[in-house]
Amino acid sequence: MRIFSKSTLVEYYTKNPQSRQPLEDWYLITSKANWQNLSDIRKMFNNVDYVGNDRYVFNIKGNHYRLVVVIRFSKGRVFIRFVGTHAEYDKI
Repeated sequence: MRIFSKSTLVEYYTKNPQSRQPLEDWYLITSKANWQNLSDIRKMFNNVDYVGNDRYVFNIKGNHYRLVVVIRFSKGRVFIRFVGTHAEYDKI
């Protein structure tokens, strides 16, 4: 999958260093994936939810962080829309 934009992750984990490794792990796994549907994602990440409008929410590091992305399966693209703590996610 092609991920847009890694800079969002880098910006977040620069301010929150404890999130760096889990977010980098997600990025590495996702960039090598070729997902066609939610079942494919769940083979790698069983803690992902589809929330509508092509948006998927990943629980990162045991639900300490949430990552919201838009996935366009037909084009093989992932767009990062939000990264933050569970509490920050609850506010959106």
